[in-house]
Amino acid sequence: MKKVVITILSIAAFVAGFIIIYQSRPAVQTPASNESQQSGNSQKWETKTDDQASVNVVITPLDLSEQSSEWKFDVGMNTHSVELDQDMTKSTVLIDDQGKEYTPTKWDGPVGGHHREGTLSFAPITPYPQHLTMKIKGIGGVDRSFSWTLNE
Repeated sequence: MKKVVITILSIAAFVAGFIIIYQSRPAVQTPASNESQQSGNSQKWETKTDDQASVNVVITPLDLSEQSSEWKFDVGMNTHSVELDQDMTKSTVLIDDQGKEYTPTKWDGPVGGHHREGTLSFAPITPYPQHLTMKIKGIGGVDRSFSWTLNE
C-alpha cells in the first residue's frame, strides 16, 4: 500500500511540475498574417482559394502597387491525388479590366510534387487597372480564376 501511495504522489508531482513549467514559458510570437508582410506598404490584398478536383489552390497578392517594379503573388497548391507539375509561367495569365492578358515573368518555387508553394511575378500593368483576374489552366484538369478589385 505504501508503494502505491508513493507512486501516485510521484505521478502527481510530475504532472504538477509539467503544468507549472508549461504555463511559465513565454508565448511564441508568430506573424499575424500575410497582410502584415506586404513590402511595407499599406495595401491589403485578399487571399483567394479554389478547391476543385482534389486540389486546393491559394493565391495571395504580395505587391500590386503602382510604384512596384514587379507584381508578386504567393501561390500555394496542395493535393494527395495528382502531380502538380505545371509550368506556372505558361499556365497562368493576369487579365486587366480591359481584357488584355499578361504572362508571368518568372516562377520562384518547386517544379513538381503534391505540395507546391512559390511566387509568381509579373511586370506591373499600366495604366493601373481597377480590376484584375488571374487565370490558371489545367491544375488537376481544372481551369481556375481568381479576381481582385484594386483600390489605391
